[in-house]
Amino acid sequence: METNQKMKVGVIGATGMVGQRFLTLLEDHPYFEVSVLAASARSAGQTYEAAVGDRWKLSIPMPEKYKTMIVKDAADVSAVAAECSFVFCAVNMKKDEIKALEEAYAKAECPVVSNNSANRWTPDVPMVIPEINDAHLAVIEHQRKRLGTKRGFIAVKPNCSIQSYVPLLTPLLKYGIEEVVATTYQAISGAGKTFREWPEMIDNVIPFIGGEEEKSEQEPLRVWGKVENGVVVKAEAPIITTQCIRVPVVDGHTAAVFVKFKNKPSKEEILNAWANYSGKPQALELPHAPKQFIHYFEEDNRPQAHLDRDLEGGMAISAGRLREDTLFDYKFVGLSHNTLRGAAGGAVLIAELLYREGYFN
Repeated sequence: METNQKMKVGVIGATGMVGQRFLTLLEDHPYFEVSVLAASARSAGQTYEAAVGDRWKLSIPMPEKYKTMIVKDAADVSAVAAECSFVFCAVNMKKDEIKALEEAYAKAECPVVSNNSANRWTPDVPMVIPEINDAHLAVIEHQRKRLGTKRGFIAVKPNCSIQSYVPLLTPLLKYGIEEVVATTYQAISGAGKTFREWPEMIDNVIPFIGGEEEKSEQEPLRVWGKVENGVVVKAEAPIITTQCIRVPVVDGHTAAVFVKFKNKPSKEEILNAWANYSGKPQALELPHAPKQFIHYFEEDNRPQAHLDRDLEGGMAISAGRLREDTLFDYKFVGLSHNTLRGAAGGAVLIAELLYREGYFN
């Protein structure tokens, strides 16, 4: 398809925080045009503005073009699929319900790019950080055979927490990473909330985020896995242990990371690996690809969520405080924007890659 003819896209779960992010990112997109909005049955039939009501959660205002669009019921798969070429999915439902819904869209020949976790461990569903494991898109062919589709498939993005350290560890894998300890300090928007809705987070830290530590330890191994016989086989190493903590920050997940190597690199080698690391999105100059994937700060007090999360449209990864450690080989701090790189922005980047690689044809 020619890029001057925009591809019609739907957003399922359009009223939630990630759905709202999708709409702002797609407002003036060079490849895609939002043609249909879908949400729960209680929002269906209303204008988007009425369905959202006072639950608009972003600091930027609701784009005018969506206000009068009538919201469809996400469960009405054929009606939604008829109006678009593919959908972004960011629904708030039980895992098995999400899995069934996403598969129903795929079987209706409407590809799904999902922000949800339901299909992250489905063996033939690619879970992609486009700069790192675009090769995993090859399993889509196998998935289509399983689903019996010509065009339909599901592709997902990994958890927001891992985006603050997996991109920083990936260019260092060549030195034989053996052990990783990561503590993440996660923004409240990761729970889809604002301070207005969650006042008990003000002046508070909560040392638990349900399910997050397991995702943070296991999902990197799937991202680093390899494709065998049409499925993704997860990597066996390194060993990763994490603690995930909710902190009173609006946006931006920070990670404090400790790493042990088989072949310890010099500090210079690490900094060079970060500075020179790029992937398919940079080569293709995709609209939401950061020009420089990893930014390293020399200052002792960086990266900071407030100052650095919006770097390159919230799509770059920031790093700082790289130094040798007494127990491990090195320690450093990473930062990513959890609703941009970590959620809607990451999914839009996957869709841009799928589009350019011909998967939507």
